[in-house]
Amino acid sequence: MTRRTIQTEHAPAAIGTYSQAVQSGSTVYLSGQIPLDPATMQMVEGDIEAEIRRVFDNLQAVCVASGGSLNHLVKLNIFLTDLGCFAQVNAIMAEYFAQPFPARAAIGVAALPKGARVEMDGILVL
Repeated sequence: MTRRTIQTEHAPAAIGTYSQAVQSGSTVYLSGQIPLDPATMQMVEGDIEAEIRRVFDNLQAVCVASGGSLNHLVKLNIFLTDLGCFAQVNAIMAEYFAQPFPARAAIGVAALPKGARVEMDGILVL
């Protein structure tokens, strides 16, 4: 099995023992992204919508670095500390994706790294 790690300065650097993404064959596995600004490595300021947009921007940067786009995502996992924010995720997701939309799961969690309110990961097929 051949593995290629994906790295871009347009998404936050890994803050642990993981890669931004790993490609095996035509499949790319995206690590979770939280709303860190890649230039400052600080959490974005603002409401949940600002966090959601930053996460989608981070995911998009990793997708592009792998040779794809968000529209190549076949599976998206969304982790929220407040499932009451799911309507905002849906509205903003519609701005970033075109049909056919990826398969998706939304999971309520107690906490996320750095106090984030949202984290997303996914699987991309090139």
